[in-house]
Amino acid sequence: MQESFMIARRRMLTMLAAAPLALVSMRALSAAPAVSVFKLNDCGCCDLWSEHLRKNGFAVSVRAVPDLAPVRVKYGIPDVFGTCHTALVEGYAIEGHVPAADIQRLLRSKPKLAGLAVPGMPAGSPGMEGPRSDPYDVLAFDRNGATQIYARYR
Repeated sequence: MQESFMIARRRMLTMLAAAPLALVSMRALSAAPAVSVFKLNDCGCCDLWSEHLRKNGFAVSVRAVPDLAPVRVKYGIPDVFGTCHTALVEGYAIEGHVPAADIQRLLRSKPKLAGLAVPGMPAGSPGMEGPRSDPYDVLAFDRNGATQIYARYR
């Protein structure tokens, strides 16, 4: 009887000791990807796009800046892709109104890319919702400036 009590007690102490480790591991696995958004000072659609990301599980911080050119240069974003906001997530640059689903796919697959872009500000893209919805492409780009279509929205 005493021996079975000691075994049960030992198991209980082992489980209690391991519980904090399990909790830390669960938090690490469920941590939302952090997205740093740089936006032009007076832009409202950037806030809507940031909210789209939050609703899709991203932890978003926003910083208003007077000029995005230095950010784009630093992270290798081609000038032709320039919009009103640039974001960084897990080493990738995101330019424009890229849907959260495409960013999630990028982070799951971890391709050797510099990032994703939606050139222009197409109506109907995240943050640009309204009565009209234009077709647009999400482009993948590398550090050498090569691009390819990553996703199509029609």
